[in-house]
Amino acid sequence: MPDPTRSLTIRAALAACLLIFAAARAAAQIPQPVVTPTPSQPDFLPRYEFHMTTYKLTSVEDDALQRFDWDAHFGGSVDLVDYVVGRAALAVDYETVLGHEQRPFDPNQDVYTLEGSVSGRAGGAEIAAVFHHVSRHLTDRPKLFAVAWNTFGGRLLYQARAADTTIDVDLDVGKVIQRSFVDYTWIGQLGVQVRRPIASRAGVFFRGNGQLFGTDDTLSDRGSQLGGFAEAGLRIEGAAGALEMFAGVERRVDAYPTERVARQWGLAGFRLISR
Repeated sequence: MPDPTRSLTIRAALAACLLIFAAARAAAQIPQPVVTPTPSQPDFLPRYEFHMTTYKLTSVEDDALQRFDWDAHFGGSVDLVDYVVGRAALAVDYETVLGHEQRPFDPNQDVYTLEGSVSGRAGGAEIAAVFHHVSRHLTDRPKLFAVAWNTFGGRLLYQARAADTTIDVDLDVGKVIQRSFVDYTWIGQLGVQVRRPIASRAGVFFRGNGQLFGTDDTLSDRGSQLGGFAEAGLRIEGAAGALEMFAGVERRVDAYPTERVARQWGLAGFRLISR
């Protein structure tokens, strides 16, 4: 007989994520953090993951077309130590965006992300304290001021299963403790990932993320900003990693580093990932 509590939890998580996205993680496409199995004893460097994502942007409005053609991410995450009741982890990501303003394939911005976290396990969930740093730069273009922010906050990770389907949910809330140029005061996000196998080494997936930025009304009068993305595709498992091919949509808050303007587009691409 199905567990009514688990069924209700799954439906609530999916509904919350879809609600946030319908209302709308800017610069998203980084693999979602997920719960890891609890080891029997403390372990050093028990987990390492690498990701590489490339996708084409489509249907970009008006003059933004010259700045936003392609997007790519490279990075990884590692559990430095797992102390059974929790873990200490580090994640890094490098993103580059390409347009065609100066040449056919013209990198115009780079984004560096660094994150450290310390977590504790509680039943089937994981609760973490997270420090998150983002630094944005222009490529081959002058920029005389910094565009960056640091947040400190909390994260809740939860995983549920329904037959062969795995559902991962992450909820983040962070206060912006340092900022340069941006007007953010706090950032919250909700992500969900659904995976279902269709063969021994193949499966389908859905991944969505909604993000809400609180802003400082002494710096701008634009109010809170909503962003997010949704993607769906096919996942093929290999001996040492997996290939994901996907299509989706995204609304990105402050898509260009020096402009406080959101953009939205369709996307299609692939991801190589070690898990």
